[in-house]
Amino acid sequence: MNTAHVFDPTVLREYDIRGIVGKTLTPADARAVGRAFGTMVARDGGKVVCVGYDGRLSSPELEEAMVEGLVSTGLEVERIGLGPTPMLYFAVKHLNAAAGVMITGSHNPPEYNGIKMTLNKGPVYGAQIQEIGRIAAAGEFVTGSGTARSRAIADAYVDRLLADYDGPRDLTIAWDAGNGATGEILRALTSRLPGRHILLFDEIDGRFPNHHPDPTIPENLVQLQKAVAENGCDLGIAFDGDGDRIGAIDEKGRIIWGDQLIAIYSAEVLKEHPGAIIIADVKASQTLYDEIARLGGEPLMWKTGHSLLKAKMAEVGSPLAGEMSGHIFFADKYYGFDDALYCGVRLAALTSKSDQPLSALRDCLPQVLNTPEVRFQVDETRKFAVVEEIKDRLVAAGAKVNAIDGVRVQTEDGWWLLRASNTQDVLVARAESGTEDGLERLKAQIVDQLEKSGIPRPSFTGGGH
Repeated sequence: MNTAHVFDPTVLREYDIRGIVGKTLTPADARAVGRAFGTMVARDGGKVVCVGYDGRLSSPELEEAMVEGLVSTGLEVERIGLGPTPMLYFAVKHLNAAAGVMITGSHNPPEYNGIKMTLNKGPVYGAQIQEIGRIAAAGEFVTGSGTARSRAIADAYVDRLLADYDGPRDLTIAWDAGNGATGEILRALTSRLPGRHILLFDEIDGRFPNHHPDPTIPENLVQLQKAVAENGCDLGIAFDGDGDRIGAIDEKGRIIWGDQLIAIYSAEVLKEHPGAIIIADVKASQTLYDEIARLGGEPLMWKTGHSLLKAKMAEVGSPLAGEMSGHIFFADKYYGFDDALYCGVRLAALTSKSDQPLSALRDCLPQVLNTPEVRFQVDETRKFAVVEEIKDRLVAAGAKVNAIDGVRVQTEDGWWLLRASNTQDVLVARAESGTEDGLERLKAQIVDQLEKSGIPRPSFTGGGH
């Protein structure tokens, strides 16, 4: 039974395991991940692992294979069923399990699926994911007679989501589940929240017939903006496919971007935790870091990637962290994992408590001009090397460079960023300035540095925020 298994090299990513169903990711792969990850958990002394799955059409079959693999290593498997990724994280805490496995394609197109894992209260990423590949390829699986049983966790999860809601006035809120895995939980949650709630696309449907469930893309928020306008809503909240990333709309129908949300949350969190460290990723606006400092907090810029931010948050004892992509983590009153439903409840509560509308909280931040996140293809073998070359040139020229994750360069005009994606063969660029002219100069610097490394000029079309 200890047959070795070799994964397609593209599926073992930095933060998770992800591939195209039937091509690079099959039930046999899921079973092998179960056996290899189960081996890691068992060797670590773990006994219980929770398993959940999202609403993709391929998820039940992959979950079945995953459970088989885990049981074969002697573990006790608690199957929590269909729901959002944060419900799986909650189950691990609530049941005091050693580990968790979520079958989810997150915000990827419908033909994709994947696996997210936790072990010992933290995310499984980087070297640990490569270790799963190594154990499988060597066939070094432990064997045992485990058990699996279904465990209803949804009611306890909804209870916990509601526990910190303290809004004094009723609101009208539009919620867009995007046909993703949050739908059933969202219905249960809003039926118990005060106020009026308009639910969009809360039927779980892995074909995503209405729009793609990625709230960082403006066109995916158009139907939510329409619902906010037509119903006179105080705010609108959107979720990605597996419910760990949030998008938000103010009552004027404007998008509140990830870094603006973190700033809004920071004002509340820093009242409870004066002087605390608040973490954001390298793509976040300088206005966020300045606002955290203005509020008496200690801003910390860190690497992009939900696993990396979670780990840093635990290391420094931060009550709040987040990234541009809408992964936001509350350790203030909560568990420190990215839960968009919980973030939605917290945003509703602070809007309800404020004597100003959400738009006013958004407009407290200085207005700046920035590019969207520009992604352009660079060969996998070159992407990290290009960033290193640019860093070396800039440092030699005496530029102000933060190299924690790629290069973030501070100039009199503002800042620009260039980093290699951990999950795709792309470079990511972004720039921000207080003036149009300044933004053009920053974009020209990015192009100049790329051309010096033999990379064609990227297109900076589209708006930022």
